[in-house]
Amino acid sequence: MNDSVCRWGILSTASIGHKNWQAIRLSGNGVVAAVASRNLKSSQAFVDLCQNNVPFDEAPRAFGSYEALVNDDQIDAVYIPLPTGMRKEWVVRAAEAGKHVLCEKPCAVNASDLREMTEACAANRVQFMDGVMYMHSSRLDAMRDALNDPNAVGKIKRITSQFSFNAPEEFKTGNIRTDSRMEPQGCLGDLGWYTIRFALWVMNFEMPKRVSGRILTELHRDNSPEPVPMEFSGEMLFDEGVSASFYNSFLTQHQQWANVSGTEGLLHVFDFVLPYDNFNQSAAELDFLISNSEFLMEGCDFSMKNTTRSVATVESSHSRVDSQETKLFRKFAEIVNHNSLDSFWPDASLKTQTVLDACLSSARNGCQLVTI
Repeated sequence: MNDSVCRWGILSTASIGHKNWQAIRLSGNGVVAAVASRNLKSSQAFVDLCQNNVPFDEAPRAFGSYEALVNDDQIDAVYIPLPTGMRKEWVVRAAEAGKHVLCEKPCAVNASDLREMTEACAANRVQFMDGVMYMHSSRLDAMRDALNDPNAVGKIKRITSQFSFNAPEEFKTGNIRTDSRMEPQGCLGDLGWYTIRFALWVMNFEMPKRVSGRILTELHRDNSPEPVPMEFSGEMLFDEGVSASFYNSFLTQHQQWANVSGTEGLLHVFDFVLPYDNFNQSAAELDFLISNSEFLMEGCDFSMKNTTRSVATVESSHSRVDSQETKLFRKFAEIVNHNSLDSFWPDASLKTQTVLDACLSSARNGCQLVTI
């Protein structure tokens, strides 16, 4: 392999690959070397479109099969945005071919499958990481500093989050996320991976002891063998009285907020998954709020005193060169280029999948508490 540049293969022509093609281009330590589809014409069209928009010095090659890309010795790492129902096979095959794996989320149909995937990567000495971009944002470091400040939030008691979007009608009838063969977890897999991960991150990846889940709305379209969740709410119970709740939906207008409440105050972020786009400015400031309130009573006078401050972090000095997606690919390439595998990432994925599975199991069994 090349010691300074990670040579990426994109396994699929899914639309999210367009965004990540640009992130690889801006990373400074990676190049897209190839794109694969089950149809050569499709992969070539993908390459042509992206190369015309964000060109590499050498145009990536197009493959007409996933197997051809995975077995190519000019590829160091593969990015896999295939449907969840297909990921296990191709993650394992990529690992066995000696390729490092960046896998979209949800990573697998269940934790058992994901464990096989991560074990295959470990056995073949390749890195596994999921595609949660906000984990690589500089804002997360600033939020951790605030959570560690005893005068900001204090002792954490409650974590709440919502990630949702109102899908158009064609999404409900034709998108793979409403097809149980490809995406059996529906909105819980597509959106809940982020909300569950946020709660785990706040808790320094301490696992909840018990969880519950509820499918509020589900969809069973004609060509899907099983219904999939369209609205889902979940609850996680941790040690020392800490709890977390989340709501995911394909039926509710776009929201992506998270709130951490403690004994001294609260931390609130409006756009924790995908920061609101202000990259047309010279610098993109990603912010969050710290709020401390006090109830005052003097005689017959009752009042609330509030102090709210915004904490901003600069994510990019120009364009998207330091955006969270670029940092994800840069970090992954650093691991690959220096052959310094990091077990934190597969462990984080397994914990997220385990909680997700337990919430879904609860929802399908009368919303009973499930012990982890």
